[in-house]
Amino acid sequence: MPTMADVARSAGVSVATVSHVLNETRPVLPHTRQAVLDAIEELGYTPNTLARSLVTSRTRSIGLAVSAISNPYFTEILQGVEAAALERGYSLLIADPHDDPEHERKVVQLLHERRVDGMIVAPSADPRGLLAYLGRHAVPAVLLDRVIDGHADIAPLFDQVCAENTEPTARLVTHLAALGHRRIGLVAGLPGLSTTAERVTGYRQGLASAGLPLDESLVVPGNSESAGAERATAALMSLAAPPTALVTANNAMTIGALRALRARGLAVPDDIALCCFDDFAWADLFSPRLTAVAQPSKEIGAEAVRVLLERLASPDRPVRTVRLPCTFVHRTSCGCREGEDGADGENGAAGQDRSAPSRLRSEEVRPARSRQQSARSQRVPQPKRSGHHEHPEHPEKGTLQ
Repeated sequence: MPTMADVARSAGVSVATVSHVLNETRPVLPHTRQAVLDAIEELGYTPNTLARSLVTSRTRSIGLAVSAISNPYFTEILQGVEAAALERGYSLLIADPHDDPEHERKVVQLLHERRVDGMIVAPSADPRGLLAYLGRHAVPAVLLDRVIDGHADIAPLFDQVCAENTEPTARLVTHLAALGHRRIGLVAGLPGLSTTAERVTGYRQGLASAGLPLDESLVVPGNSESAGAERATAALMSLAAPPTALVTANNAMTIGALRALRARGLAVPDDIALCCFDDFAWADLFSPRLTAVAQPSKEIGAEAVRVLLERLASPDRPVRTVRLPCTFVHRTSCGCREGEDGADGENGAAGQDRSAPSRLRSEEVRPARSRQQSARSQRVPQPKRSGHHEHPEHPEKGTLQ
Protein backbone atom coordinates (compact mmCIF):
# COMPACT_ATOMS: atom_id res chain seq x y z
CA MET A 1 0.00 0.00 0.00
CA PRO A 2 1.49 3.38 -0.98
CA THR A 3 2.60 5.65 1.85
CA MET A 4 2.85 9.42 2.21
CA ALA A 5 6.61 9.06 1.67
CA ASP A 6 5.96 7.34 -1.67
CA VAL A 7 3.73 10.25 -2.71
CA ALA A 8 6.46 12.73 -1.67
CA ARG A 9 9.13 10.94 -3.73
CA SER A 10 6.84 10.70 -6.80
CA ALA A 11 5.92 14.41 -6.60
CA GLY A 12 9.45 15.54 -5.80
CA VAL A 13 8.46 17.27 -2.57
CA SER A 14 8.85 16.72 1.16
CA VAL A 15 6.53 14.60 3.27
CA ALA A 16 5.59 17.78 5.13
CA THR A 17 4.38 19.36 1.88
CA VAL A 18 2.22 16.33 1.12
CA SER A 19 0.78 16.65 4.63
CA HIS A 20 0.01 20.33 4.10
CA VAL A 21 -1.80 19.53 0.84
CA LEU A 22 -3.86 16.74 2.40
CA ASN A 23 -4.68 18.54 5.64
CA GLU A 24 -4.89 22.09 4.26
CA THR A 25 -2.71 23.24 7.16
CA ARG A 26 -0.58 25.66 5.11
CA PRO A 27 -0.87 27.34 1.70
CA VAL A 28 0.96 25.44 -1.06
CA LEU A 29 1.87 26.79 -4.51
CA PRO A 30 -0.70 25.70 -7.12
CA HIS A 31 1.76 23.76 -9.30
CA THR A 32 3.20 21.99 -6.25
CA ARG A 33 -0.28 21.14 -4.98
CA GLN A 34 -1.21 19.73 -8.39
CA ALA A 35 1.97 17.62 -8.48
CA VAL A 36 1.05 16.10 -5.13
CA LEU A 37 -2.55 15.41 -6.23
CA ASP A 38 -1.29 13.81 -9.47
CA ALA A 39 1.05 11.55 -7.49
CA ILE A 40 -1.78 10.55 -5.16
CA GLU A 41 -3.94 9.64 -8.15
CA GLU A 42 -1.16 7.75 -9.92
CA LEU A 43 -0.15 5.72 -6.87
CA GLY A 44 -3.67 5.17 -5.58
CA TYR A 45 -2.74 6.57 -2.18
CA THR A 46 -5.51 6.65 0.44
CA PRO A 47 -4.98 9.06 3.36
CA ASN A 48 -5.16 7.66 6.88
CA THR A 49 -8.10 9.54 8.35
CA LEU A 50 -7.22 8.65 11.93
CA ALA A 51 -3.64 9.80 11.52
CA ARG A 52 -4.83 13.01 9.86
CA SER A 53 -7.17 13.75 12.76
CA LEU A 54 -4.23 13.49 15.20
CA VAL A 55 -2.37 16.14 13.22
CA THR A 56 -5.26 18.53 12.62
CA SER A 57 -7.48 17.79 15.66
CA ARG A 58 -10.28 17.47 13.11
CA THR A 59 -12.02 14.32 11.87
CA ARG A 60 -13.68 16.01 8.88
CA SER A 61 -16.97 14.47 10.02
CA ILE A 62 -20.35 16.02 10.88
CA GLY A 63 -22.93 14.59 13.25
CA LEU A 64 -26.57 14.80 12.13
CA ALA A 65 -29.35 14.19 14.67
CA VAL A 66 -32.86 14.32 13.22
CA SER A 67 -36.01 12.43 14.20
CA ALA A 68 -38.34 10.61 11.81
CA ILE A 69 -35.68 10.04 9.16
CA SER A 70 -38.29 8.01 7.25
CA ASN A 71 -40.35 11.21 6.85
CA PRO A 72 -39.87 12.40 3.25
CA TYR A 73 -39.17 15.93 4.51
CA PHE A 74 -36.27 14.88 6.71
CA THR A 75 -35.11 12.37 4.09
CA GLU A 76 -34.65 15.22 1.63
CA ILE A 77 -32.91 17.32 4.29
CA LEU A 78 -30.56 14.38 4.86
CA GLN A 79 -29.83 14.22 1.14
CA GLY A 80 -29.02 17.94 1.13
CA VAL A 81 -26.74 17.61 4.17
CA GLU A 82 -24.93 14.58 2.77
CA ALA A 83 -24.36 16.08 -0.67
CA ALA A 84 -23.05 19.37 0.73
CA ALA A 85 -20.82 17.63 3.29
CA LEU A 86 -19.37 15.24 0.70
CA GLU A 87 -18.69 18.09 -1.69
CA ARG A 88 -16.55 19.72 1.00
CA GLY A 89 -14.76 16.50 2.00
CA TYR A 90 -16.76 15.68 5.13
CA SER A 91 -18.33 12.39 6.14
CA LEU A 92 -21.64 12.12 7.98
CA LEU A 93 -22.64 10.28 11.16
CA ILE A 94 -26.42 10.03 11.61
CA ALA A 95 -28.54 9.43 14.72
CA ASP A 96 -32.31 9.50 15.34
CA PRO A 97 -33.33 11.14 18.65
CA HIS A 98 -36.95 9.94 18.18
CA ASP A 99 -38.18 13.36 19.35
CA ASP A 100 -37.44 12.22 22.90
CA PRO A 101 -35.49 14.79 24.99
CA GLU A 102 -33.56 12.21 27.04
CA HIS A 103 -32.68 10.07 24.01
CA GLU A 104 -31.77 13.26 22.16
CA ARG A 105 -29.14 14.17 24.76
CA LYS A 106 -27.72 10.63 24.67
CA VAL A 107 -27.31 10.46 20.88
CA VAL A 108 -25.75 13.93 20.82
CA GLN A 109 -23.28 12.79 23.48
CA LEU A 110 -22.45 9.67 21.44
CA LEU A 111 -21.83 11.78 18.34
CA HIS A 112 -19.63 14.09 20.38
CA GLU A 113 -17.65 11.11 21.70
CA ARG A 114 -17.01 10.10 18.10
CA ARG A 115 -15.18 13.44 17.80
CA VAL A 116 -17.30 14.92 15.04
CA ASP A 117 -16.14 18.42 14.14
CA GLY A 118 -19.65 19.84 14.55
CA MET A 119 -23.31 18.87 14.68
CA ILE A 120 -26.55 19.62 12.88
CA VAL A 121 -29.52 18.92 15.15
CA ALA A 122 -33.31 19.18 14.80
CA PRO A 123 -34.27 19.88 18.45
CA SER A 124 -37.09 18.12 20.29
CA ALA A 125 -40.01 19.93 21.90
CA ASP A 126 -38.00 20.15 25.15
CA PRO A 127 -34.42 20.96 24.11
CA ARG A 128 -33.08 22.04 27.51
CA GLY A 129 -30.86 18.98 27.96
CA LEU A 130 -29.58 19.27 24.40
CA LEU A 131 -28.73 22.95 24.74
CA ALA A 132 -27.08 22.44 28.11
CA TYR A 133 -24.83 19.68 26.73
CA LEU A 134 -23.86 21.56 23.58
CA GLY A 135 -23.15 24.72 25.59
CA ARG A 136 -21.21 22.98 28.37
CA HIS A 137 -18.91 21.22 25.90
CA ALA A 138 -18.72 24.14 23.44
CA VAL A 139 -19.81 21.91 20.55
CA PRO A 140 -20.10 23.81 17.25
CA ALA A 141 -23.69 23.20 16.20
CA VAL A 142 -26.43 24.35 13.87
CA LEU A 143 -30.06 23.88 14.90
CA LEU A 144 -32.15 22.64 12.00
CA ASP A 145 -35.82 23.19 11.09
CA ARG A 146 -36.94 23.99 14.64
CA VAL A 147 -35.62 27.23 16.04
CA ILE A 148 -34.91 27.89 19.71
CA ASP A 149 -35.89 31.17 21.34
CA GLY A 150 -35.83 32.17 24.97
CA HIS A 151 -33.21 29.65 26.12
CA ALA A 152 -30.24 32.01 26.39
CA ASP A 153 -30.20 31.41 30.17
CA ILE A 154 -29.57 27.70 29.58
CA ALA A 155 -26.92 27.74 26.87
CA PRO A 156 -25.32 30.08 24.36
CA LEU A 157 -27.26 30.81 21.24
CA PHE A 158 -26.57 28.68 18.18
CA ASP A 159 -26.82 29.24 14.45
CA GLN A 160 -30.18 28.09 13.08
CA VAL A 161 -31.46 27.16 9.63
CA CYS A 162 -35.14 26.66 8.88
CA ALA A 163 -37.96 27.43 6.46
CA GLU A 164 -40.44 30.26 6.67
CA ASN A 165 -43.52 28.95 8.49
CA THR A 166 -45.84 31.80 9.39
CA GLU A 167 -46.50 33.55 6.06
CA PRO A 168 -46.83 30.32 4.01
CA THR A 169 -49.42 28.96 6.45
CA ALA A 170 -51.32 32.25 6.30
CA ARG A 171 -51.25 31.91 2.50
CA LEU A 172 -53.04 28.56 2.68
CA VAL A 173 -55.72 30.03 4.95
CA THR A 174 -56.31 33.12 2.80
CA HIS A 175 -56.47 30.91 -0.28
CA LEU A 176 -59.27 28.86 1.27
CA ALA A 177 -61.03 31.97 2.54
CA ALA A 178 -60.84 33.45 -0.95
CA LEU A 179 -62.71 30.38 -2.19
CA GLY A 180 -65.57 31.20 0.17
CA HIS A 181 -64.76 29.10 3.24
CA ARG A 182 -65.64 30.62 6.61
CA ARG A 183 -64.88 27.69 8.96
CA ILE A 184 -61.32 26.55 8.31
CA GLY A 185 -59.84 23.93 10.64
CA LEU A 186 -56.18 23.43 11.48
CA VAL A 187 -54.60 20.06 12.31
CA ALA A 188 -51.61 21.45 14.22
CA GLY A 189 -48.27 19.85 15.05
CA LEU A 190 -46.65 18.67 18.27
CA PRO A 191 -46.97 21.30 21.04
CA GLY A 192 -43.61 22.75 22.04
CA LEU A 193 -42.05 22.74 18.57
CA SER A 194 -41.30 26.12 17.03
CA THR A 195 -42.70 24.91 13.70
CA THR A 196 -46.02 24.18 15.41
CA ALA A 197 -46.18 27.58 17.10
CA GLU A 198 -45.23 29.47 13.93
CA ARG A 199 -47.76 27.64 11.76
CA VAL A 200 -50.52 28.24 14.33
CA THR A 201 -49.53 31.92 14.27
CA GLY A 202 -49.73 31.86 10.48
CA TYR A 203 -53.17 30.26 10.66
CA ARG A 204 -54.39 33.05 12.96
CA GLN A 205 -52.84 35.73 10.77
CA GLY A 206 -54.52 34.22 7.72
CA LEU A 207 -57.91 34.33 9.41
CA ALA A 208 -57.36 37.94 10.48
CA SER A 209 -56.25 38.93 6.98
CA ALA A 210 -59.42 37.36 5.56
CA GLY A 211 -61.61 39.05 8.17
CA LEU A 212 -62.62 35.74 9.76
CA PRO A 213 -63.04 35.21 13.52
CA LEU A 214 -60.77 32.82 15.40
CA ASP A 215 -62.59 29.76 16.79
CA GLU A 216 -60.19 27.86 19.06
CA SER A 217 -62.27 24.70 18.67
CA LEU A 218 -61.10 24.55 15.04
CA VAL A 219 -57.43 24.17 16.09
CA VAL A 220 -56.64 20.62 17.22
CA PRO A 221 -53.14 19.16 17.72
CA GLY A 222 -52.29 16.20 15.51
CA ASN A 223 -48.90 15.89 17.25
CA SER A 224 -46.99 15.91 13.95
CA GLU A 225 -47.81 12.28 13.15
CA SER A 226 -50.40 10.38 11.13
CA ALA A 227 -52.34 8.66 13.93
CA GLY A 228 -52.63 11.88 15.92
CA ALA A 229 -53.90 13.73 12.86
CA GLU A 230 -56.47 11.02 12.25
CA ARG A 231 -57.86 11.55 15.75
CA ALA A 232 -57.69 15.33 15.42
CA THR A 233 -59.57 15.29 12.11
CA ALA A 234 -62.25 13.01 13.54
CA ALA A 235 -62.67 15.45 16.43
CA LEU A 236 -62.98 18.42 14.07
CA MET A 237 -65.56 16.68 11.91
CA SER A 238 -67.59 15.73 14.99
CA LEU A 239 -68.16 19.37 15.94
CA ALA A 240 -71.73 20.65 15.79
CA ALA A 241 -70.51 23.07 13.11
CA PRO A 242 -67.60 21.24 11.46
CA PRO A 243 -65.10 23.00 9.20
CA THR A 244 -65.68 23.14 5.45
CA ALA A 245 -61.91 23.23 4.83
CA LEU A 246 -58.81 21.87 6.55
CA VAL A 247 -55.16 22.91 6.74
CA THR A 248 -52.79 20.14 7.84
CA ALA A 249 -49.47 21.28 9.29
CA ASN A 250 -47.14 18.60 7.90
CA ASN A 251 -47.11 15.72 5.41
CA ALA A 252 -47.58 12.90 7.92
CA MET A 253 -50.66 14.62 9.31
CA THR A 254 -52.04 15.06 5.79
CA ILE A 255 -52.08 11.26 5.44
CA GLY A 256 -53.87 10.89 8.78
CA ALA A 257 -56.43 13.55 7.89
CA LEU A 258 -57.20 11.85 4.57
CA ARG A 259 -57.70 8.53 6.36
CA ALA A 260 -60.12 10.12 8.82
CA LEU A 261 -62.10 11.83 6.06
CA ARG A 262 -62.33 8.61 4.07
CA ALA A 263 -63.55 6.76 7.18
CA ARG A 264 -66.41 9.25 7.40
CA GLY A 265 -67.27 8.91 3.73
CA LEU A 266 -66.17 12.46 2.92
CA ALA A 267 -64.60 13.28 -0.42
CA VAL A 268 -61.94 15.96 -1.02
CA PRO A 269 -62.73 18.58 -2.26
CA ASP A 270 -66.44 17.86 -2.92
CA ASP A 271 -67.30 17.54 0.77
CA ILE A 272 -64.36 19.31 2.34
CA ALA A 273 -61.41 21.25 0.93
CA LEU A 274 -57.86 20.43 2.02
CA CYS A 275 -54.54 22.29 1.89
CA CYS A 276 -51.32 21.04 3.47
CA PHE A 277 -48.01 22.32 4.73
CA ASP A 278 -45.24 20.12 3.23
CA ASP A 279 -45.28 18.95 -0.33
CA PHE A 280 -44.01 15.47 -1.09
CA ALA A 281 -43.16 13.43 -4.17
CA TRP A 282 -46.52 11.70 -4.54
CA ALA A 283 -48.75 14.68 -3.65
CA ASP A 284 -49.27 15.21 -7.36
CA LEU A 285 -50.51 11.60 -7.73
CA PHE A 286 -53.39 11.87 -5.25
CA SER A 287 -56.88 12.37 -6.57
CA PRO A 288 -57.47 15.21 -6.10
CA ARG A 289 -53.95 16.54 -6.34
CA LEU A 290 -52.87 18.23 -3.12
CA THR A 291 -52.55 21.99 -2.87
CA ALA A 292 -49.53 22.48 -0.63
CA VAL A 293 -46.70 24.60 0.68
CA ALA A 294 -43.40 23.07 -0.41
CA GLN A 295 -40.37 23.54 1.81
CA PRO A 296 -36.90 23.72 0.19
CA SER A 297 -35.78 20.60 2.07
CA LYS A 298 -32.52 19.85 0.29
CA GLU A 299 -31.56 23.51 0.31
CA ILE A 300 -32.18 23.64 4.07
CA GLY A 301 -29.80 20.71 4.57
CA ALA A 302 -27.13 22.20 2.31
CA GLU A 303 -27.43 25.61 3.98
CA ALA A 304 -27.02 24.02 7.42
CA VAL A 305 -23.71 22.49 6.30
CA ARG A 306 -22.52 25.80 4.88
CA VAL A 307 -23.40 27.67 8.10
CA LEU A 308 -21.70 25.00 10.25
CA LEU A 309 -18.47 25.09 8.23
CA GLU A 310 -18.44 28.87 8.45
CA ARG A 311 -18.81 28.52 12.22
CA LEU A 312 -15.86 26.09 12.32
CA ALA A 313 -13.76 28.52 10.30
CA SER A 314 -14.78 31.55 12.39
CA PRO A 315 -15.84 30.44 15.89
CA ASP A 316 -16.33 34.00 17.15
CA ARG A 317 -18.65 35.22 14.41
CA PRO A 318 -22.13 36.41 15.53
CA VAL A 319 -24.83 33.74 15.63
CA ARG A 320 -27.57 33.96 13.03
CA THR A 321 -30.85 32.42 11.95
CA VAL A 322 -31.32 31.74 8.24
CA ARG A 323 -34.88 31.28 6.96
CA LEU A 324 -35.49 29.96 3.46
CA PRO A 325 -38.67 30.82 1.53
CA CYS A 326 -41.30 28.19 0.77
CA THR A 327 -43.28 27.69 -2.44
CA PHE A 328 -47.07 27.67 -2.84
CA VAL A 329 -48.02 24.71 -5.07
CA HIS A 330 -51.54 25.27 -6.38
CA ARG A 331 -53.36 22.05 -7.30
CA THR A 332 -56.96 20.88 -6.86
CA SER A 333 -57.60 19.56 -3.32
CA CYS A 334 -58.52 23.13 -2.35
CA GLY A 335 -61.51 22.98 -4.71
CA CYS A 336 -60.02 24.73 -7.74
CA ARG A 337 -60.52 23.00 -11.07
CA GLU A 338 -57.66 21.62 -13.16
CA GLY A 339 -55.99 24.44 -15.08
CA GLU A 340 -57.83 27.07 -13.08
CA ASP A 341 -55.69 29.95 -11.79
CA GLY A 342 -52.55 27.83 -11.59
CA ALA A 343 -54.21 24.67 -10.26
CA ASP A 344 -52.20 22.71 -12.83
CA GLY A 345 -49.35 22.84 -10.31
CA GLU A 346 -47.71 26.17 -11.17
CA ASN A 347 -45.48 27.23 -8.32
CA GLY A 348 -45.01 30.61 -6.70
CA ALA A 349 -43.21 31.85 -3.62
CA ALA A 350 -45.56 31.70 -0.67
CA GLY A 351 -46.96 35.14 -0.03
CA GLN A 352 -46.62 36.31 -3.62
CA ASP A 353 -49.39 36.99 -6.12
CA ARG A 354 -48.21 34.41 -8.63
CA SER A 355 -50.78 31.63 -8.99
CA ALA A 356 -53.18 33.69 -6.88
CA PRO A 357 -56.30 31.95 -5.50
CA SER A 358 -59.75 32.52 -6.91
CA ARG A 359 -62.47 34.27 -4.94
CA LEU A 360 -66.03 33.12 -5.40
CA ARG A 361 -68.38 36.02 -6.03
CA SER A 362 -71.29 34.05 -4.59
CA GLU A 363 -71.36 33.71 -0.79
CA GLU A 364 -74.05 31.03 -1.05
CA VAL A 365 -73.15 27.63 0.41
CA ARG A 366 -74.63 24.35 -0.63
CA PRO A 367 -75.22 21.25 1.50
CA ALA A 368 -72.42 18.69 1.42
CA ARG A 369 -72.67 15.68 -0.80
CA SER A 370 -72.34 12.70 1.50
CA ARG A 371 -71.18 9.49 -0.12
CA GLN A 372 -72.62 7.40 2.67
CA GLN A 373 -75.96 8.26 4.24
CA SER A 374 -75.08 6.82 7.63
CA ALA A 375 -74.60 8.02 11.17
CA ARG A 376 -70.86 8.35 10.70
CA SER A 377 -71.14 10.51 7.57
CA GLN A 378 -71.08 14.20 8.41
CA ARG A 379 -72.90 16.60 6.12
CA VAL A 380 -70.58 19.53 5.63
CA PRO A 381 -71.50 22.81 3.95
CA GLN A 382 -69.28 23.58 0.96
CA PRO A 383 -69.04 26.83 -0.99
CA LYS A 384 -70.87 26.83 -4.28
CA ARG A 385 -68.62 27.07 -7.33
CA SER A 386 -68.91 29.78 -9.89
CA GLY A 387 -67.21 30.25 -13.22
CA HIS A 388 -66.40 33.93 -12.60
CA HIS A 389 -63.49 34.81 -10.36
CA GLU A 390 -61.58 37.71 -8.93
CA HIS A 391 -57.92 37.67 -7.92
CA PRO A 392 -57.00 39.10 -4.52
CA GLU A 393 -53.61 40.70 -4.09
CA HIS A 394 -50.90 39.12 -1.91
CA PRO A 395 -47.85 41.08 -0.66
CA GLU A 396 -44.48 39.74 -1.68
CA LYS A 397 -42.65 38.05 1.18
CA GLY A 398 -40.53 35.00 1.82
CA THR A 399 -36.94 36.18 1.35
CA LEU A 400 -33.88 35.07 3.26
CA GLN A 401 -33.48 36.67 6.67
